[in-house]
Amino acid sequence: MFGLGPMEVIIIGIIAILLFGNRLPEVAKSVGKGFNEFKKGMHGIDEEVSSVSRAATSSYTRPSRSIEDREEATAPKFEPPPSEGAS
Repeated sequence: MFGLGPMEVIIIGIIAILLFGNRLPEVAKSVGKGFNEFKKGMHGIDEEVSSVSRAATSSYTRPSRSIEDREEATAPKFEPPPSEGAS
């Protein structure tokens, strides 16, 4: 549990009993409720992000280009260097 050994868990339990005493069940219940609310909030955020992501990817359409729309590639014409013998 969270990388804690049995001895650490026992020590934490003893400290919790000393701090909260008879109110320990109430405190544990409220901590559990808080944890559940946190999980629900995180789940809601995850769903919101995934729905926005799905909407963004589904609304994107690639621009359609046909073969006729392409421009022909042009390159500079090759001109041989002037010959050194012709002066």
